[in-house]
Amino acid sequence: VYQQDIVAHIARKEMLFARNTILRQSRQIGARRVLSTSTALPKNENGEYVDNLGTYENYDDLAPGDQDKREFTYLVLGGARFMYASAVRLTVMKFVASMSASADVLALASLEVDLDKIDMGSTATVKWRGKPVFVRHRTDKEIATEANVEVGSLRDPETDQVRVQDPRWLVALGVCTHLGCVPIANAGEYQGFFCPCHGSHYDSSGRIRKGPAPLNLEIPPYKFIEGGAKLLIG
Repeated sequence: VYQQDIVAHIARKEMLFARNTILRQSRQIGARRVLSTSTALPKNENGEYVDNLGTYENYDDLAPGDQDKREFTYLVLGGARFMYASAVRLTVMKFVASMSASADVLALASLEVDLDKIDMGSTATVKWRGKPVFVRHRTDKEIATEANVEVGSLRDPETDQVRVQDPRWLVALGVCTHLGCVPIANAGEYQGFFCPCHGSHYDSSGRIRKGPAPLNLEIPPYKFIEGGAKLLIG
């Protein structure tokens, strides 16, 4: 919103400058007209006056057009084009500004999580972009169990290594891939995640092991920062 206000302020300044320039030039041209003498209309063979729109054939004898009128016409046309260009520029700048994310949107685009506050064997649920995200601090037993799972027996085959950056931490969207419910952490037959809506069971790697869900829990973009003390999601 602040960017759009700046763009609108600049455009108003440009339009005001163009209008004042046209008015100033118009007054100067009008003053010159008053001081200048009028150009007489040409006459035909019968001594009758004809104007530039008449049928007089000898156009070479006609008086040239008023230079002041030409200047005024050029000035008006030029000013109109300048105002049109300014309006187009304003429109483009407002469109570009509207495409830029606002400060509150940028703040929601990423999320920092303090990993020191999550005990081993527990799962923290945080909100990122309006969705729940599970951050699970896995035990050595869970890490070994998930690493030894036969991938060929899985509905959505994925090794545990490709789903985690650090074996101690699982980061996954807390949205069931069946109908979008929020599973319960540290529950189910595999002590991973359990969706009570339709009975989908996930292991501690977030992989679907039983129930109607077709896919594993989605892994959001994330990275470890500050030497692994914090997690940056997004």
